[in-house]
Amino acid sequence: MTDLRLTEIFYSLQGETRTVGLPTVFVRLTGCPLRCAYCDTEYAFHGGEKWSLQAIQEKVASYHPRYVTVTGGEPLAQPNCWPLLTALCDQGYEVSLETSGAISLLGVDSRVVKVMDLKTPASNEMSRNLYENIELLSPQDQIKFVICDRKDYEWARFKLDEHRLVDRVDEVLFSPSFGQIESAELAEWILADNLPVRFQVQLHKLLWNDAAGH
Repeated sequence: MTDLRLTEIFYSLQGETRTVGLPTVFVRLTGCPLRCAYCDTEYAFHGGEKWSLQAIQEKVASYHPRYVTVTGGEPLAQPNCWPLLTALCDQGYEVSLETSGAISLLGVDSRVVKVMDLKTPASNEMSRNLYENIELLSPQDQIKFVICDRKDYEWARFKLDEHRLVDRVDEVLFSPSFGQIESAELAEWILADNLPVRFQVQLHKLLWNDAAGH
């Protein structure tokens, strides 16, 4: 039986990425091998409940969504995440995967939009970046940098050029770490350097102050 451990399934507005603001069902899997300094979903590290693949599909379908995001924690830490992603695509949803970039993307269904982090120095998990994953990204995918300070910004700017990220993926996202850097400051840096990246803030935190279920 294909079971997964889930922290929550909920319907909300997408707070980040290219589909920000669009109604989306979120499937949050439990567990993560990383401990990023700025993590805002520590409640998903442990616990959760075991769900069958069929039960997840039925719950998602009850919302009649167009968009579904599989997130965590780190969803790929559970081997059954791969069949879950394929099953959701087979149901006709536009499926995205939010992943840390620390686990191989090999075998992820090609229909899935992968939103992959590159962990910056201030995340304290930079050593977990699996750079081979960049080669597995497609033109529909997105790469996200969470920026905590100027050092993070300069590091991200270097990686942008080193790996020619703008040419590889649909969007490169620069997001200010909530509570660590002023959003306007990061925006000004991007403008000053004329970087071809999308600046984003976390809409769900502005609307609901990061409450669970949003």
